[in-house]
Amino acid sequence: MSNAQIATGDDRWLIAIDIDGTLVHDDGYLSPAVVEQVQRVRSLGHEVIVATGRSAANAIPVIREVGIQHGYSVASNGAVTVKVNPADDRGYDVHEVVTFDPKQILTELIAHLPNAHFAVENPDGSYHFHRPFPAYALGDRNIETSLDELMNSPVSRVVVLSPEHEVDEFLGIIEKIGLHSVSYAIGYTAWLDIAPAGISKASALEKLRAELGIPQHQVITMGDGRNDIAMFEWAKSGGGLAFAMGQGPEEVRAAATAVTASVEDDGVAQVLADLEGILFTRSV
Repeated sequence: MSNAQIATGDDRWLIAIDIDGTLVHDDGYLSPAVVEQVQRVRSLGHEVIVATGRSAANAIPVIREVGIQHGYSVASNGAVTVKVNPADDRGYDVHEVVTFDPKQILTELIAHLPNAHFAVENPDGSYHFHRPFPAYALGDRNIETSLDELMNSPVSRVVVLSPEHEVDEFLGIIEKIGLHSVSYAIGYTAWLDIAPAGISKASALEKLRAELGIPQHQVITMGDGRNDIAMFEWAKSGGGLAFAMGQGPEEVRAAATAVTASVEDDGVAQVLADLEGILFTRSV
C-alpha cells in the first residue's frame, strides 16, 4: 500500500489506542511523533479510535490534541461511546451510555473496604464521590456526597480507590468478594473500575467495528494496562493484532501478540510508522 492509496470500505483497519501510558506519558505529555503518526494513518483512510478508562470529558482534550476531529471514541472502559464533534461545547456527542444499579456492588465493597474512597460516574459524565480523589481523576464536574446518595441512581461506572492497600493485596480482596455481576478492571495502583456486566473496551469496540463495516481481522489494539487485556483478546479472537506497551505489567504484555517500545520511547508511533509493513505481511 503506497502513500497515495487511501483505504476505503473493506480495506480500512480499526486501530484502537489507549490514552494513559500509551498515547500519553504519566505526566500527560503527548509526543509530537505520536501525533504525526496518528495523523498519517488517519490520512490513509483508517479508523483510529481512542479507547480509554477516562471519562469522555477527561478524554476529549487528548483526542483533540492528537488531531482527531471526527469519528468515534470509547470512554469509561466501554460504558460510554461518543462521536467527536468540535462544534459541541463539550467536544463530543454521546453515542451510547450503558448503566447499572450500583447499590449491591457498593454495599459489598463498603463491607470489605470500609476505608476506601468511592465514586460513581453518572450517565451525563459527572461524578459523585464520598471521599477525595486525586484532582485529575474525576474531571471538572464532580460533587462530594454521602455514601447513601451514591447508591440512588443508575451509573455507568463505580470507581474505588484504596490508598492503604498494595496492588496484590487489593487484588486478593477483590477476588474474595467475587464481582461476578459486573465487569471490572484494576489499574497499577489499588484502583478499581467497575462497569456494567459484560461491558469493556472490547464490547464497545466490537459494536463500532460492526457499525463501520470493518472486517474482524483488520483490527489493531494498543494499550498498557489490565483494562486493555479484554480488547487485546477481542482483537486476537478475530484474527487481529494486539500491541502491549513495553512498560506494561507482565500479564498485559503476555496477553498481546507483540510488545512495542515503552510510552517514553514512542511505542505507538513505532507501530503506526510500520503500518504498511504490517499490512503487507498480513496480505501475503
